[in-house]
Amino acid sequence: MQTGAIVGIQDMGAAGLTCSTCEMGGRGNVGIEIELDRVPQRETGMTPYEIMLSESQERMLLVAQKGREHEVFRVFEKWGLDAVEVGKVTNDNKLRVLEHGKVVAEIPNPALTDEAPIYKRPLARWEPPIPREVPENIQLGATRDFNADLKQLLASPNICGKRWVWQQYDHMVQTNTVEAPGAGDAGVIRIKGTNLGLAMSLDGNGRWCYLDPKLGAEHAVAEAARKVACSGATPVGATNCLNFGNPEKPHIMWQFSQTIDGLTKACEELEVPITGGNVSFYNETLGEGIYPTPVLGVVGILEDVHKTAKMHFTVPGRTIVLLRAGEPGDITDAETEFGSSEYAKEVLGSVWGYPPELDLEKEAALQQVVIGLVNQGLVESTHDCADGGIAVALSEQAFPQGVGARVNLASASVFAAYAMFGEDASRILLSCDPASVPRIKEVAAKHGIAADVIGETISDKLEISLDGKPAISATVSELSAAYESALEAALHTDPELVAAD
Repeated sequence: MQTGAIVGIQDMGAAGLTCSTCEMGGRGNVGIEIELDRVPQRETGMTPYEIMLSESQERMLLVAQKGREHEVFRVFEKWGLDAVEVGKVTNDNKLRVLEHGKVVAEIPNPALTDEAPIYKRPLARWEPPIPREVPENIQLGATRDFNADLKQLLASPNICGKRWVWQQYDHMVQTNTVEAPGAGDAGVIRIKGTNLGLAMSLDGNGRWCYLDPKLGAEHAVAEAARKVACSGATPVGATNCLNFGNPEKPHIMWQFSQTIDGLTKACEELEVPITGGNVSFYNETLGEGIYPTPVLGVVGILEDVHKTAKMHFTVPGRTIVLLRAGEPGDITDAETEFGSSEYAKEVLGSVWGYPPELDLEKEAALQQVVIGLVNQGLVESTHDCADGGIAVALSEQAFPQGVGARVNLASASVFAAYAMFGEDASRILLSCDPASVPRIKEVAAKHGIAADVIGETISDKLEISLDGKPAISATVSELSAAYESALEAALHTDPELVAAD
């Protein structure tokens, strides 16, 4: 691009050459003529159909100014890469494919782009085969060993530490990493030569979309954006990976349609445009489709990468503040929503109800508050409160430095497990200098966000009380052991082999 010889460029994704040629021609209102004999091929004897639809990776289609091709080839040669001339631009707005000099396909570009046929598959509303009310065998108010429950939750597949996976990959590429895996809600990299940083996060909850596809999709967008905001970055764009069963079944198509509606609503409310993505259908085993699972990736921009917020507690004696966008629900809402939580699934062994309610307008305000607090230097750590509720979020903040917390939660209107493990939407935990609390409350109040002081950081222990009565008391080290060892143990790996690798 620095040569100035490039007129257009497009990555080759789905449908390979077919997609990249017709889309580039369509956008420029020009035609594309391509000679398949010149296209590099990995296999011999490929048909024109196979060559045009091949999705071989690491390929791009470039259009260069006529007469300057040698400048482009010289750059590729410098880096040891292949580049060949495969066709030309025409003025007839058609995609024309030749093999051995003979036309084997010819079609107007718009027929494959703007005028492409749209499926109108039948839809049928669907209800998951689970109870919407609390099952009779579940006693939510029963006295329990919450220490054991917390350890079980920390070791569950969706929550446990993923170090065993990410440590096997190079996460310090070209030393641009600011926030490494496991160190924050979002990964952060610097843009060299500037103060700018990019924050990135992925999120998706298939179980919530199974219970309510539209609301579950809204949560996926909101949580991914919230995690980016927790780093101090402003979310600016999103991509998606949408995973579903067989769309020829009306209830699966309904799930897909509802999910798209949810993504649209959340992205519009949070002003996070989707720039691209992909859809994976027909994911079934013995005719049973997977949970509808939209995964959202959100990218945000940090104006000053040096202000990136950490997730973990740093030292004892700091005040812990809970930012929340709404009032706690009544006991009926709590019981219904609790059935969608990790605690219900992993500890109680049952799933029921609906995902938590989500007010996207308040969610947007919450994200603005935390971005402002981080950039004003008013907080030392920030962490999204999501899977596993407050108890898990506090544990995750304690692990990196071994700095624990002593908190007191109000549970007058709900049962004990909900107060500690409930997954209400739009909540963020902060730690800060006690002197910063008044200013934090002031900033939050201007946006209609509650800022509750719930405790303080302490040395190597997590203590949670409910209305002043002790409920959880465990050392950070014993909680961390459950969290860090679970995935490796579940995969039956040999620690000596892992260390050797």
